[in-house]
Amino acid sequence: MTLFGRTQEQTLLNTLIASKQAEFLAIYGRRRVGKTLLINTLNTNSRIFFSVTGLKDGDLTAQLTLFANALSQCFLNDMPISPAPSWMEAFEQLTRQMALVPKNKKMLLFFDELPWLATNKSGLLQALDHYWNTRWSTMPNVKLIVCGSAASWMLDHLINAKGGLHNRITRSLKLEPFDLSESQGFLNSRGIKLSNKHLLDLYMVTGGVPFYLEQINKRESVVQNIQRLCFTEQGLLWDEFPRLFRALFSQAETNLKLITHIAQTRSGLSREALIKATNIPSGGNLNKRLTELEASGFITRYVPYGHQKRNTYYRVVDEYTLFYLSWIAPWKASNHSLSATHWLDEYKKPAWSSWAGFAFEGICLKHVERIRAALKLNNIGCRYGSWRLSANKAKQVDGTQIDLLIDRDDEVITLCEIKYSQKPFVIDKAYGKNLMHKIDSFSEHTKTPKRIMLAMITTQGIKTNLWSEELVQLSISLDDIMRA
Repeated sequence: MTLFGRTQEQTLLNTLIASKQAEFLAIYGRRRVGKTLLINTLNTNSRIFFSVTGLKDGDLTAQLTLFANALSQCFLNDMPISPAPSWMEAFEQLTRQMALVPKNKKMLLFFDELPWLATNKSGLLQALDHYWNTRWSTMPNVKLIVCGSAASWMLDHLINAKGGLHNRITRSLKLEPFDLSESQGFLNSRGIKLSNKHLLDLYMVTGGVPFYLEQINKRESVVQNIQRLCFTEQGLLWDEFPRLFRALFSQAETNLKLITHIAQTRSGLSREALIKATNIPSGGNLNKRLTELEASGFITRYVPYGHQKRNTYYRVVDEYTLFYLSWIAPWKASNHSLSATHWLDEYKKPAWSSWAGFAFEGICLKHVERIRAALKLNNIGCRYGSWRLSANKAKQVDGTQIDLLIDRDDEVITLCEIKYSQKPFVIDKAYGKNLMHKIDSFSEHTKTPKRIMLAMITTQGIKTNLWSEELVQLSISLDDIMRA
């Protein structure tokens, strides 16, 4: 795959290379997002580029063998060498070769999938700390780059480490999937031109994961691409999810149990409800599992507007994960055979439009700055949130929720309603009354002195009628978001 975009990330890397001191970069992000590809762009003939990639579930001997092979390839013209018996001795071998390199020649040491290299009780982290602290950090031409898809491991053992590697990292970088605009640019660079609506439908399945987007065939429609990738047994995304979890998490089954329950609730699940649904007791293990899922980009935590910090909710934010758990996993569990038109049939059903509305909400929450620009609020300070009111039959309170609210510095709170539809959205009498209930409930329960304005965020805009004229102050479409 050819590198596309990543302008800011490449600027950071070029600054690191040009630095006149030794640098230690930790880069992390979900699998398939292009971390290795990004670093490999630094491999040029003008530099020494030492690269070793960890082996999933490999033992210490296997990892040291890979290291020896990489050392031979980079410095010894592929002359066979015996693996060192320990990481201390392996790094000593590497350091001796580094000492032979002219001081004016840049040396890049790239340890890819470091969490896999650092097997249990292997001593790798201790050796890495020792050699960086005593030898490599004194060599201005050395740039050490470590990379890992297990984001929580990278954070715990390196970036936020409280032990030996504390404060050793000079720079860190989290590589995110593409947003809608970047995904469009990536597909355009491959000769694939999609309308904004079709791009959105594809994004709901693949997210902005470059490796998934690379699988799109320009000779097929979006529906055909989803059918091939997700609903054929040879399709990449048919079995990708369980492989992904097994590769990232040591307690994959527990994490899968958690995220499956979170995905079932449209507005997210509270911590208390999650404990009750999974029977996983509150405590360190639960905290660790949730932190892993969040650090890896699968879920996010939030506290609804006006609530206490202890009222934490979780929702799934990885588009492919949400699609897999909603559409692929249930079909697998049904043991029904796949047909060549499976997704075309599903795509025509109301269930898809209903679910797409849920997915569109999550995508909008990731694109709040573009929404802010589309609403022409660039010059006004804003904070974002959501709001929910739980139903209480005893007090005759009907539950309701605000998808997105924008708390503005100009004494206004903009309540945003997010709607997915195949054509301009119509606010009918029933929905109009529902909107009035939301606005009144928010005003009554938050006691905000600010003016409340309603904004509609839709895929195709809204149709003007009496209800829209009465209730809606602002309206933006998917096209407006893409242009912002």
